[in-house]
Amino acid sequence: MSAKHINSRIRRIIDSINNNYILPITAVKINNTLKDLQSDIKDYRTLELVDMNCTEGIAIYRRSVLFLLMAALKKIEPNAEVTVEHSMNNGIYCRILPVSLVTDQNIEKLSAKMQEMIDQNLPIVKKSLRKKEAIRFFKNNKQDAKAALIKSLKQDFVSIYCCDDYYDYLYGPMLPETSELKLFAIDCYLSGIVVRTPELSSPCELPPKQNQEKLSALLAEAGNWAGILHCDYVNELNSYIKNQHAGELIRISEALQEKKIAYIADIIAKSTKKRRVIFIAGPSSSGKTTFAQRLRIQLLVNGMRPVSLSMDDYFHDREHTPFTEKGEYDFESFGAIDSDLLNEQILALLAGKGIDVPKYNFITGKKEWPGRRFSLLTDQPIIIEGIHGLNPNLTKSLPEDKIYKIYISALTQLGIDSHNNIPTTVARLIRRIVRDYQFRGSSALKTIKQWPEVRAGEEKNIFPYQENADIMFNSALIYELAVLKKYAYPLLEKISDEVPEYSMSRELLNFLSFFRDIRTEDDIPNNSILREFIGRSCFF
Repeated sequence: MSAKHINSRIRRIIDSINNNYILPITAVKINNTLKDLQSDIKDYRTLELVDMNCTEGIAIYRRSVLFLLMAALKKIEPNAEVTVEHSMNNGIYCRILPVSLVTDQNIEKLSAKMQEMIDQNLPIVKKSLRKKEAIRFFKNNKQDAKAALIKSLKQDFVSIYCCDDYYDYLYGPMLPETSELKLFAIDCYLSGIVVRTPELSSPCELPPKQNQEKLSALLAEAGNWAGILHCDYVNELNSYIKNQHAGELIRISEALQEKKIAYIADIIAKSTKKRRVIFIAGPSSSGKTTFAQRLRIQLLVNGMRPVSLSMDDYFHDREHTPFTEKGEYDFESFGAIDSDLLNEQILALLAGKGIDVPKYNFITGKKEWPGRRFSLLTDQPIIIEGIHGLNPNLTKSLPEDKIYKIYISALTQLGIDSHNNIPTTVARLIRRIVRDYQFRGSSALKTIKQWPEVRAGEEKNIFPYQENADIMFNSALIYELAVLKKYAYPLLEKISDEVPEYSMSRELLNFLSFFRDIRTEDDIPNNSILREFIGRSCFF
């Protein structure tokens, strides 16, 4: 890589050791702070090159491809607008307006224009503008949400990127030239497109096309909820808070979730197949435990009397637990669960027999049998919460017509602005940082250190099975980051720049700085999913 817009000192470092890097260098970490390749560097304690073998590198590549897409679209259709939404179908879903532009022919034309700009090896140049200049520029370009967010920033200057007369402000580093962006694909989908770029699991190739119909429906529902609340972007949430209307936003958000939980309970109660085994699965910090409790209440409203089994009690004894590649116990693995015993006991309960329920002792690593015996009446459902609930291997012995599978995740309805979405993983990590400190005595540093392994387990054990769900539930609350900020901010500020995790802490702090604080929590009900993370839940 020898682009003239790379800082000369960084370029010399890259050239001196580039033979050790198969994948493109996307950024640098200077003193554990992520910087783009155009950044000025003087004295530094540590310098690390970032490629696409890490989440930061993948995010930078994806962000750069989306920037290129927007620049190319403006060349073809100057009045077209792009809204970057959610991860789905092995890519990022983007809406294009007017919708009439979304045709196979136009998308091929867009892809060809992007390829042409790649072949031209155009520079993507970072420019520094005074805040007032940047606000005026984006207002003139009818990007009011972006202008409002820049206005809320504390710094006097902001960095924007330019490529072939297209300017934009994207929240994070980008590659310095278009020739590095050869791996991408665009698929027409619904009223928009899916942009596919390499994933961390295979950074040298594109992921295959995928059709996630149930996830797509859930994302559409999230968009509808944001529309009901008239709150699509962070500046609109900040306006609610500034004008002291946050209480109503909270109440409507909670009511939307309660209505959906009641709807799910009604489906189960009215099921002609008498689905009595309810599995609830989802990634870390999705709010599974509170959701399970609220679903139980709604089933009681329907005259049903659900009982609960904990999948944690069905772990194999420690000596039979599989290991990770690092040689540590892999409690996230499906092989850690004694699925044979779980199937045997559920079948016994469905047949009207009594069972002795085990209790797993996490200190000794053994199942214990404390004499917890119970059986079911014919109208009693069983609720089982755990990460493997959608894996067909878990329920291999159970009759399908007796099972109802629910997938829960926190799919943020809110965007930073139309060109910058809020990744689900970021919102869940902030939830987990707050919860781990509040209830598990863990520092933000420890939570961030563990996060890559948590994410790897989700990619292996949860996400491949999410379309197996009978129904999906979105646990994200449109107001939650404005509440979580005051908990997470001081925890993240404690992370020293001496550790690698400092880079992530700064990224999260910068992200949270966009949000006004919701200081009072009086309007948050005690059964809210958010209470699972901030405390004062009626269920714990």
